[in-house]
Amino acid sequence: MRIAVTIFLTDETIAPVRLARELEHRGYAGLYLPEHTHIPVERTTPYPAGGDLPREYGRTLDPFVALGQAAAVTERLGLGTGITLPAQHDPIALAKQIATLDHLSGGRFTLGLGYGWNVEEAADHGVQWRTRRELVRDRVRLMQALWAGEPTSYDGEFAAVRASHAHPKPVQKPRGPVTGPRTLVGGAAGPKLFAHIAEYADGWLPIGGRGLTESLPVLRALWADAGRDPAALQVVPYAVQATPGKLAHYADLGIEEVVLQLPPTGEAEVLAVLDEYGSFL
Repeated sequence: MRIAVTIFLTDETIAPVRLARELEHRGYAGLYLPEHTHIPVERTTPYPAGGDLPREYGRTLDPFVALGQAAAVTERLGLGTGITLPAQHDPIALAKQIATLDHLSGGRFTLGLGYGWNVEEAADHGVQWRTRRELVRDRVRLMQALWAGEPTSYDGEFAAVRASHAHPKPVQKPRGPVTGPRTLVGGAAGPKLFAHIAEYADGWLPIGGRGLTESLPVLRALWADAGRDPAALQVVPYAVQATPGKLAHYADLGIEEVVLQLPPTGEAEVLAVLDEYGSFL
């Protein structure tokens, strides 16, 4: 099983270059970074995990800049977002960022994407909350059109682009309905989420990894009904607090990669946790 990590990198934590070098040296499979552009002080949206919103949410580094630094000092380490929020980006500019990072890293990028949870943050980006899932779908489809080998147009309900010359291209070749880097969709299990995964992604990024025994058969059935190759579905439990029993359970479910949570702290504490996780490698 491949073991990757995620962390809220901020202006107060271990630096991206130091962390990336340590991860590659120790044999970790990848580094995934979250995204929040800002956290409005006045908000009514509750923190999904309960309680007060942790300090790091309002201090996160831009994941693409930080991953660019990580790419420059590593050769094998996978690089991913967990998650990026396409609803809060210009999709043409985001497509260029992603393709450039994937190209410069030699195809090591995974696009972990999602719909968001912070209503006020999304509203400042002009997002209408009730249509955010459809907006994300359109923007992903637009990006995939720009990543196609030949100029390809896209005309959706919320996003459109003319057939265009757009280089560089992501390294990974098209597979099924998906063009571009490995694409995983985050979110809670449900028919709408699973339909989106089967339509335009390579798999699921379930945060916390709970309930997979019940939800995986549902996703696999919907995936097969969509005509997708059963062997191609990728499920990557994300932000997991690891135990040997939990990882063994994931392996029994056929899961091949897990992303473990690191604390948003300084170098000494992060490296100590990497030492602890080393027994899982």
